Amino acid sequence: MDIIYSDIFPETRIKDGNASFEKWALDGQHFSYLGAGVGGSLTSKGADILLVDDPLKGYEEALNELHLDKIWRWYTGTFLSRVSAPGGEPIEIVNMTRWAKGDLCGRILAGPDASEWYVLKMEARNDATGEMLCPDLLGEKRYNTLKSTMDDVVFRANYHQEPVDQKGRLYKELKTYDNPPPFEKIINYTDTADEGSDYLSSICAGLYQGQAYILDVLYTQAGMEETEPATADMLVANAVNEATIESNNGGRGFARNVQRLLWERHRTRGITVRWFHQSKNKKARIISNSSFIVNNVFFPLNWRDRWPEFYKAVTEYQKEGKNKHDDAADSLTGIAELTQNRGLANNRERAGRVVGKPAGW
Repeated sequence: MDIIYSDIFPETRIKDGNASFEKWALDGQHFSYLGAGVGGSLTSKGADILLVDDPLKGYEEALNELHLDKIWRWYTGTFLSRVSAPGGEPIEIVNMTRWAKGDLCGRILAGPDASEWYVLKMEARNDATGEMLCPDLLGEKRYNTLKSTMDDVVFRANYHQEPVDQKGRLYKELKTYDNPPPFEKIINYTDTADEGSDYLSSICAGLYQGQAYILDVLYTQAGMEETEPATADMLVANAVNEATIESNNGGRGFARNVQRLLWERHRTRGITVRWFHQSKNKKARIISNSSFIVNNVFFPLNWRDRWPEFYKAVTEYQKEGKNKHDDAADSLTGIAELTQNRGLANNRERAGRVVGKPAGW
């Protein structure tokens, strides 16, 4: 015998002629319920109880920042506009698998009203006690089978509510520093903005014994009329010796203007500014240098507060999946490449080798 809704609420009935799955009313009411898919239209009716159920379909959508943004815009721009409750304070419920830090629940809990929400997290199995949440629905044997056959990040999201992008992050553990060492050289690497929505990412770093210490960051979507003087100012403020600027997408003109502004604004020609065309695959460069960055690049203790957008872009960058922006990771990779190249050059000099092309090449 199956228990159905009317067994629990026998006095509750759907109004005759008003019982479609998208819109229905209880007997004696004009209107009770209106449903729509995520991203769909919700017109003509207001609500005092708002319910969102599973807005993300799965793993691939969770790693697509553009799709996460689309859901958030629908939620804030369409869904919340249907509030029609006393005092404008509805009952609101979001029921979903926590797929990503930037999913609907993640953004709500990172917002100013986070304290007004009650969070109920139910894991299929308690890792500490080994107790299953509901053995009748998912027993331990079946749980272990799924664990051994399913991709780990998908399994942890489905059955333990751990966002996949926490496990899929490229830079999982980044080192920090408090008191910097005496630097051998101070460098800069700049990735100019490709398009209007991209970021200019410029990083200054001190080098010491084959490792890099991040000193300053300029990470902005502002136009070149702002970023060119700001970059010049940053180079001077951090006593940079050499600045390397990607010449792709207008970077050559950017580099020349920074060089000019160093003289016009600061009367210095002591900073070497060079530009080059980056022909290597960006994604491949970022992935191949990630291990070096994790082990040999140090960030200030308070870098999260100093450069919040840059911090977010670096710490949430995904090894797999569609990243909305890769400018921070690209410039950080540039610092790693310069650091390693300098280390190779130092080793060659110590070994007595000549660095450069022999005559006649």
